[in-house]
Amino acid sequence: MRPGSKDKRHYILITGQELVELKNYTWAMAEAYGLDVRINSYKGKKPIGLWPWDLDCLEAVLDGVLKDYPDQESQEYKAMHSLIGRMHELRQQAYE
Repeated sequence: MRPGSKDKRHYILITGQELVELKNYTWAMAEAYGLDVRINSYKGKKPIGLWPWDLDCLEAVLDGVLKDYPDQESQEYKAMHSLIGRMHELRQQAYE
């Protein structure tokens, strides 16, 4: 999908445990036209620019992942839950 004249990127900085957990699930983004490669290459030093459709994909993948965590008290679960919340807010801004 190519961005239209009114489409804009939304930037988010993902670091630490959130980035580690996100990279663990890039395999689930295979149908996202390069999003999986961008996430795998991302180092967390600068904010990453995501298009609205990237945010849609990430939210869908991460929601599914969150349901698979066996221990909801683990640091991994908390990091992923935090990332999903931030992605959801960014996605709402994208569609306002």
